[in-house]
Amino acid sequence: MYGHGVAPPTRSAATVITLRVLFAAAGFLSCGLLACVPLFRVAILRGRILDWTVAWLSIPASITGLAVVGSLPESDYRTDVALAAVLILGAAAGAYFLTVDIRFHRRPRPYAVQAPPAPHTTTLHSPGVPSSYGYPQSAPPYAPTPVPQQPPALHTPAPHTPPPQRPAPARIDQVRAELDELSDYLRRQDGQQGGHGSHEGGR
Repeated sequence: MYGHGVAPPTRSAATVITLRVLFAAAGFLSCGLLACVPLFRVAILRGRILDWTVAWLSIPASITGLAVVGSLPESDYRTDVALAAVLILGAAAGAYFLTVDIRFHRRPRPYAVQAPPAPHTTTLHSPGVPSSYGYPQSAPPYAPTPVPQQPPALHTPAPHTPPPQRPAPARIDQVRAELDELSDYLRRQDGQQGGHGSHEGGR
């Protein structure tokens, strides 16, 4: 979608900071119930087995802690210990997420380096067949419209070679080729409408 050697757009700083705050606060503000959210984000970013294991183990740990808090009376010291453990789990998950996320986004990206442009090659297309620049050719979505054939000329002129010119950048040649194709298409459309235009009252 972005072409060869072009990096996809990056998130703005405000978006990155907002996501960090939401992921980090999810565990602690939900009293440890959502402590797995920042841990799963870390597991997705890094893809390590240890991160996935910790993320999955945080779910039963937080549910167990909250079950102890809900099942025992408030005067029991185990409810205080369980609530403290769940809150610490949520805070630790948020702190761990922030540490990993900041380190992950400071690493240099492999696509940050621009690839040199490919040498320009001239591509000839059949009339009526759409071209897709920079991408593999695929079958057209519908059959091309047949173009009426003109009778062969009596003589064919000798091919003339253009004088050597300095090569233009590939992008300029691509735009030039696209404009040529567009003007050819418009000329064909004008030629087809020319026969019908006299009957429509000169529109």
